[in-house]
Amino acid sequence: MTVEPLPREFYLPSAAEVAPRLLGHWLLRRAGEDWFGGPIVETEAYLADDPACHSYRGQTARNRVMFGNPGHAYVYFIYGCHFCVNAVCRPYGIAEAVLIRAIEPTIGQNRIVKNRPRAKLPNLTNGPGKLCQALAITREQDGSNLSSLASEVVIARNPDQAATIESLGPVTIAKRVGITKAAQLPLRFYLKNSRFVS
Repeated sequence: MTVEPLPREFYLPSAAEVAPRLLGHWLLRRAGEDWFGGPIVETEAYLADDPACHSYRGQTARNRVMFGNPGHAYVYFIYGCHFCVNAVCRPYGIAEAVLIRAIEPTIGQNRIVKNRPRAKLPNLTNGPGKLCQALAITREQDGSNLSSLASEVVIARNPDQAATIESLGPVTIAKRVGITKAAQLPLRFYLKNSRFVS
């Protein structure tokens, strides 16, 4: 399998634009010389002027990666038990991000199952906390360069993205879930026929 990370320029637009464009591309975790993960099937955009965005009240030690260069991973801990991974968007100093909510676990599935031994399909990766556990993504991967082959976590170009979207789509736009602030904004994007949508 050839892994070609999406370039940093991919993440320069608003998270609202990047979120649907990520659908069908691969979220991958390194395991030595191998990779495991799969195509992204659900995302949510969080914007600079968005009360639900972690950057809304300014920079902190927790969210500092969001204010850095685009194309890096922002990983945070939630509810005292789950990690969530995001792709940072917009130029340096403008803090926006796309939350990766779900993937199809099609690459290196044996390793994914090993990381979530009690979960059965489609519960392996159908939610942001589940996919982070499945891909062993923690705060240690916060700040990872998603555009670098040397990184532990990348988002790579799926050469068959169009076919993936055609088979799992259509792309559906909906309100975000699991939040109370600005919950009405249509900033959640998913492939409707994927079994792994959260």
